[in-house]
Amino acid sequence: MSSSLPLRGVVPPVCTPLDASGEVDTASLARLVEHLLDGGVHGLFALGSSSEVAFLTDRQRAVALETVIEAVAGRVPVLAGVIDMTTPRVLAHAETARAAGADALVATAPFYARTHPAEIARHFRTVRARAGLPLYAYDLPVSVHSKLSVPLVRELAEDGTLAGLKDSSGDEGSLRRLLVELGGRHGRAEGPAPSFSVLTGSELTVDAAVLAGADGVVPGLGNVDPAGYVRLYEAARDGDFERAAGEQERLVKLFGMVEAGPEEEMGRNSSAIGAFKHALRLLGVFAHGTTAAPQIQLSDASVALVEQRLREAGLLQTR
Repeated sequence: MSSSLPLRGVVPPVCTPLDASGEVDTASLARLVEHLLDGGVHGLFALGSSSEVAFLTDRQRAVALETVIEAVAGRVPVLAGVIDMTTPRVLAHAETARAAGADALVATAPFYARTHPAEIARHFRTVRARAGLPLYAYDLPVSVHSKLSVPLVRELAEDGTLAGLKDSSGDEGSLRRLLVELGGRHGRAEGPAPSFSVLTGSELTVDAAVLAGADGVVPGLGNVDPAGYVRLYEAARDGDFERAAGEQERLVKLFGMVEAGPEEEMGRNSSAIGAFKHALRLLGVFAHGTTAAPQIQLSDASVALVEQRLREAGLLQTR
């Protein structure tokens, strides 16, 4: 993967299948890689939020990453999440990722203790210098309690520290300001950081983000319907926004599966990741729909709602 060219397109954050005992199901993970590549995706992000990276042991992280890289076999770039609380811990994950053959790294700002922008900048610069791989920032303030500011991202893009950004902040205004700072919709190639990739993490607003100048999307729901996101991205990229909006609206309805688990019974992460995993099980990709502890498993009634969403989206034949 060349750091001189921006990463574009659909880059799903790969779900990590677990068996009934909670161990990584490598056979299901290899099938998922083929499912995603058959859908036409442009890259894979292993060990992100949809991979349940925060729930996995270091050993499980290594097994999952190695399985993805081996299954991909160089067909698309593999970005490895090295998400952890402090710079030394991130560097340890980065060394594992480099040894496994990852093409690039993805890191959040440090977390647990609140950090100053100067500390965040130092963190990213240290990881980039020591790891020797292209580095993507993951803006996830809901989990790390630090929002990456537009000036900071632009600074780290201009000096070559960052190869790109996955924006999962939910702040569409901030994303648009960043795109304008980098040259706007028509001026990105001649802007202050022409090789910098901006990827939205919002699977519900891809059409608008690409229209604004984003380079692509990292959609959790893309595990379930990668081909749908590729169609959406290609339509938006080609300026066919009526077709893009139609595909986006279908995916918005499909995304409703993340609410399958009752809110009074389980966390939203348990519901969403469980829904993705059971959808993949229903599609014949995963053997199990198990989520990592301490997340609560979906009930049969909730799984039935996931199945209904798949049928409504045309991904399963109606009985």
